[in-house]
Amino acid sequence: MSRILLVEDTPIMRESVTEALSRAGHEVRAFGDGREALEEARRWAPELAVTDLKMAPLGGMEVLEEVLKLHPGLPVIVMTAYGTVETAVEAMKKGAFHYIQKPFKAQELDLLVKRALEHGRLARENEALRAQVAAERVEVVGLKGVRDLVKKIAATEATVLITGETGSGKEVIARSIHLESPRAAGPFLAVNCAALSAGLLESELFGHEKGAFTGADRPRKGRFELAEGGTLLLDEVSEIDTNLQAKLLRVLQERTFERVGSSLPRRADVRVVATTNRDLKAEISKGRFREDLFYRLNVVPIAVPPLRDRLDDLEPLGAHFLRGRKRLDREAVDALRRYRWPGNVRELFNVLERACVLVPGDTIQAADLRPWLATGTEPTAAAPTLDGLTMDEIEKRAIAATLAKFGGNRQKTAAALDIAERTLRDKIRKWGL
Repeated sequence: MSRILLVEDTPIMRESVTEALSRAGHEVRAFGDGREALEEARRWAPELAVTDLKMAPLGGMEVLEEVLKLHPGLPVIVMTAYGTVETAVEAMKKGAFHYIQKPFKAQELDLLVKRALEHGRLARENEALRAQVAAERVEVVGLKGVRDLVKKIAATEATVLITGETGSGKEVIARSIHLESPRAAGPFLAVNCAALSAGLLESELFGHEKGAFTGADRPRKGRFELAEGGTLLLDEVSEIDTNLQAKLLRVLQERTFERVGSSLPRRADVRVVATTNRDLKAEISKGRFREDLFYRLNVVPIAVPPLRDRLDDLEPLGAHFLRGRKRLDREAVDALRRYRWPGNVRELFNVLERACVLVPGDTIQAADLRPWLATGTEPTAAAPTLDGLTMDEIEKRAIAATLAKFGGNRQKTAAALDIAERTLRDKIRKWGL
């Protein structure tokens, strides 16, 4: 049921149109005086207004202008028996959706009303999407070269491969690419490729048909369908099984895919952004990653440096995370600069968020931070360094340090590192921690 405001000063016509609209299932509030109709419009939220043009004392043009001031974007249909087509066109220039000339059949009015309501619905959905995009707007803080690159590639359809250590901000960059692109009003979906087995990941990406495997009691859309018109983030793409890599390669080459259990090709209208914390060329040499898939993904590469290599970003990042709730004094900033940040930007966020909760007063001091900086902040000759370590070794140290900080509590460790508990469990098993 849609809400329709009707303004018509001829009683017989008003009753006839009201009956036709009510019979079609709409809620109609009808008035013979434009002033009374506008008073109702101030209290009520119609989805459509239908008004006669030639009325007294308030004409249809005035009703049109005033109702659009009260409800911008509201579709308005004007009815006219006296004016010319030029008059109706003038009404459309002032914001009317369309016009209908008297006398008209109920079917004509019904068709026009359906079109107008659909137009209004789409306009409201678009406005909601624009508001959602604005609310989700993310900012790549620091990393000027990366920010410049994001602006250049966002307008294209190029596939992007973002590399960098765990917690360095790869997903923030991926989301920023989406929100700066023409696909911003579409969905942004992310799949953690490391968190699912090969079978589950295939169904997650491509969907499945009913009966495709045990437990598939109904058809299911995969992420490539759900992300239609938007962006799909393949997080930690290096963890995909080699057999599944071949299917992903086909999607990138042909822009089509098939659900598990189906031979019907479906079009993939999706931009793909992939991230990894591994050296994919090394993975290729070990036979764990397909070289042809690497080149399909690596159309536009973005390498995100670790936080320890961009310490000048610490202060702007700190201000961004604190959002005016507290401030860092100079010694606190110095303490942050001396720390090696194995958990990168994600660890910095967790430390500052913890400080906002636990530190009294408006200022965070160095002494407040030291207990949470696992390897210490004071430089010594024997201080551990991450220079020359592989990404695997760096990730292992970050997880080991965070586990130690939380006394082996896996739930707290996973939350602090912003990874799934299953992923953490697999990493612990892998490295024997």
